[in-house]
Amino acid sequence: MDRNRLDEETSPYLLQHKNNPVHWRAWGEAALTAAKTQDKPILLSIGYAACHWCHVMAHESFENPAIAALMNDLYINIKVDREERPDLDAIYQHALASLGEQGGWPLTMFLSPDGEPFWGGTYFPSEPRWGRPGFAQVLQGVAQTYRGERDKVTKNVVALREALARLGRPEAGDGVDPALFDRVAERLLREVDPLNGGIGTAPKFPQCGIFELLWRGWKRTGRAPYRDAVLRTLNAICQGGIYDHLGGGFARYSVDARWLAPHFEKMLYDNAELIDLLTLVWQEVRDPLYAQRVAETIGWLEREMVAGGGFASSLDADSEHEEGKFYVWSADEIDGVLGDDAPVFKELYDVTPGGNWEGKTILNRLHHPELMDGETEALLARCRDKLFAVRAPRIRPGLDDKVLADWNGLMIAALAFAGSAFERPDWLALAARAFGFVEAEMAAPDGRLFHSWREGRARHPASVDDYANLCRAALALHEATQDGGYLARAQGWIAVLDRHYRDGEGGGYFFAADDTPGLIARAKTAADAAVPAGNGTLIGVLTRLAILTGDESYRERAEEIIRAFAGEVTRNFFPLATLINNTELAQKPVQIVLVGEAPDPALAGLRRAIHAAAAPRRVVQVIGPGEALPAGHPAFGKTLVDGKAAAYVCEGPVCSLPITAPEALIHHLNAMK
Repeated sequence: MDRNRLDEETSPYLLQHKNNPVHWRAWGEAALTAAKTQDKPILLSIGYAACHWCHVMAHESFENPAIAALMNDLYINIKVDREERPDLDAIYQHALASLGEQGGWPLTMFLSPDGEPFWGGTYFPSEPRWGRPGFAQVLQGVAQTYRGERDKVTKNVVALREALARLGRPEAGDGVDPALFDRVAERLLREVDPLNGGIGTAPKFPQCGIFELLWRGWKRTGRAPYRDAVLRTLNAICQGGIYDHLGGGFARYSVDARWLAPHFEKMLYDNAELIDLLTLVWQEVRDPLYAQRVAETIGWLEREMVAGGGFASSLDADSEHEEGKFYVWSADEIDGVLGDDAPVFKELYDVTPGGNWEGKTILNRLHHPELMDGETEALLARCRDKLFAVRAPRIRPGLDDKVLADWNGLMIAALAFAGSAFERPDWLALAARAFGFVEAEMAAPDGRLFHSWREGRARHPASVDDYANLCRAALALHEATQDGGYLARAQGWIAVLDRHYRDGEGGGYFFAADDTPGLIARAKTAADAAVPAGNGTLIGVLTRLAILTGDESYRERAEEIIRAFAGEVTRNFFPLATLINNTELAQKPVQIVLVGEAPDPALAGLRRAIHAAAAPRRVVQVIGPGEALPAGHPAFGKTLVDGKAAAYVCEGPVCSLPITAPEALIHHLNAMK
């Protein structure tokens, strides 16, 4: 008799299902062999630990003995954590989209014993409702078709096989015209909500890559509407209910257009990207709200999200089987905790007797987004501290404490950037510790990375996103510290990518390695999903490596990626913000060379000035007076000025005159288009 085998796994999501009466298996050769031996179709269920509707379907169907019996009788049942296996998730999400269905989680796909999809959906209710069949009906209907109308199944398999093959064949082109950057920014601006910020109506996601693209458009053109769209969006995100005003950290998205009601799960990657974007914009506008949100979010990260030596993946939306219960308040609770201070707090944080969400209150400052005077803000901070202490004993949302290489790369890079910009060596140290953990615990002896780590076990093949984000993190730490070890590590990981992921014929990099087992297709994409696409990120990584090392082969590979996806940019640029932003870097990098002795306070002042300025296309090198840049570098031969440390800012083949005053360097960088 078979059994549920998920107790052998490390994923918190899979372990959530280890006591289901379903005979779940993890993805692997044993499960596929069982399907072939028994000639049963596969029911593939993909979700993640913080997914609300995954919990709903689990409670309604997977914990239901009658439905579980049907599943066990008719199918080989495989459960996958999409965060552990993004390669599998990408394939089967694409298959569902090819069937004309909206993707999402939980993903429910029906596969042949060879793992090839033929039908699917997302959430199915246990009983018929909302015009959708009950899950038991779905199970019986699909199994009947598989047994009695195999030709229909085969027809679908063949059609989807061709659709999946196209995953590895993006539309190529000759390159990206620089004039396209402004056209894309102008088109994206029309999608921004002019009242509330964000893209479209509801639900609203932060879309950091798109708003970085608009911010770069403002820097490049000086067009105020780009700037205003970014500031309006960030202000709403920072003051809306999507932000946890007591504990710090941002939820994944807002279910409404105003950014009031979040889908309460907190994901590591969203917070990394928001720290990055808030820091970038703060460098220009110096808004204390942005500095506060960055500091509070990193405080939350340190307090709640350290796992092993890296960072945990997510906090659940639910506690006690109720979405958001940990975070919401009633007016009476606020009165009881704050006493005489309650009226001021309630006015500014939208606390009313009837609540603002399902009879409860989500704390927010959307009606009073401007920071108040210092005395009032200090009072509000004391109130928040009291409420935070009262909230702490509540039953907490579940923590998914697995460490993912790509998400950790995003956060490490964000911490390195913010640590330098805000002059916080403790944030840099936090980034360095996490990077050291990944190096020590998530790499095989041959240097190849694993994607996931939990409870001392590193597992699952790394993706291109893992290598790309960790290379970017290594270069961010190199810029912050000038430690050559980080540069060498990035070069080593690029060498692994070249051996196992690079498309030598079409250019660019496949999502999965050439020796990843059990995949029916290899995707090659530059489309951003929940996280930035690895190919887009690698354009920036390879461009920086070319400048820092003088090895032009890196630049050639960056240009290969651009050409491999150039046709996609003209066809549908909406998911390509990371590629577009890094293509601008590749075409017009700002090379900043500092010449000086390491202990010299004047050199340290120039380094601080670089990190204080708003220059998203910068690439920084620090050399001693006796060191030489590569012969082709525009600053080749530059040296000290009257024995003083100096900065040279170069665009193309032309460098500025030497700059020795930090204030002058900040002014020069901020004025660049």
